[in-house]
Amino acid sequence: MERLVFTVFVTALHILTPGVSSASSSFNVMNYGAVGDGRADDSAAFLKAWEAACKAPSRNPSLIIPEKKIFLLNPVTFSGPCNSTSIYVLMPADIVAPNSKMAWDGFHINRWLAFTNVNGLNIIGSGTINGRGHAWWPNPCLHKVPKALTFYGCNGLVLKGIRHINSQRNHITISNCDDVTISNLHISAPGTSPNTDGIDISGSTNVRIRDSFIGTGDDCVAISAGSSRINITGIECGPGHGISIGSLGAGENDKVEEVQVRNCTFKGTMTGVRIKTWQTSGIKISDVTYSSISGTSITDKVIDLSCDQNVGCSNIQFRYVYIKSTVPGKKAYSSTFNAHGNYTHTRPVVTGLLP
Repeated sequence: MERLVFTVFVTALHILTPGVSSASSSFNVMNYGAVGDGRADDSAAFLKAWEAACKAPSRNPSLIIPEKKIFLLNPVTFSGPCNSTSIYVLMPADIVAPNSKMAWDGFHINRWLAFTNVNGLNIIGSGTINGRGHAWWPNPCLHKVPKALTFYGCNGLVLKGIRHINSQRNHITISNCDDVTISNLHISAPGTSPNTDGIDISGSTNVRIRDSFIGTGDDCVAISAGSSRINITGIECGPGHGISIGSLGAGENDKVEEVQVRNCTFKGTMTGVRIKTWQTSGIKISDVTYSSISGTSITDKVIDLSCDQNVGCSNIQFRYVYIKSTVPGKKAYSSTFNAHGNYTHTRPVVTGLLP
């Protein structure tokens, strides 16, 4: 039986995002054969430029993806470790995926763009990453659809300013990373696009997501097993499924703890904040606080605590939570099962909470 600790606060959070220092050397993809017309495959040129930047002995090398260009990339992985303790990808240009699924022949189907084992990676710019997911959405088999942008084992990661649209599956995946700062992103896909999560986090620690817009066909942010010290603040979420933890319980050690969601706005989402577990998995949920939340819902059941019948949920706190139904004549209500905790200044009242 594992313990899940999840806290939702609405307060202020201030994070300093590292700026771009003057790189002593830069590596422009155009100098390595990139075309940038949106039709020619620029994958090989990007890999050559990346290899040069990654191996550079200089401090803070920069991979330059120049503005006013559109770069077509087939599935590609940018691997580390690199020689420098930090490396910059400066991206004022646009990157697009192939229009055809055939481009994945001979490649790992699970991902399109990936960075692996690159510490001190800073991706900064105003460019757009376009996954061209429309070709994939009609047949959304999860094992046969690529994730758009994956970071694996990248500590000290910074993502700032980029736009990311129409991913094939997840837009951004953070896996087995520590010390991650994501800010000022704009992530969007149609509300009907399947499995297009905005940001997925698994097995990662000390992740900060702030001041961004995320509107997709699935979770704005999803937090999975093995993650801790996750801070999410200033997010405008919707359309989508809200901000989620889980689903948990499929593995033997599905622990998530110290999650804080603050100053976020949900508009046109299926839920606000939620914790998902597999039935009969025996996951214990404890120490959850919902504080200073107000809003409206098209459903009349606005608070739903359905806890495991054997282990239940403990220390669930509601403080200053006010949610109304937008349906004329419908009164909002709460539903609880085997949940322990208390509430104060909350409407609807959560009368089913056990001591």
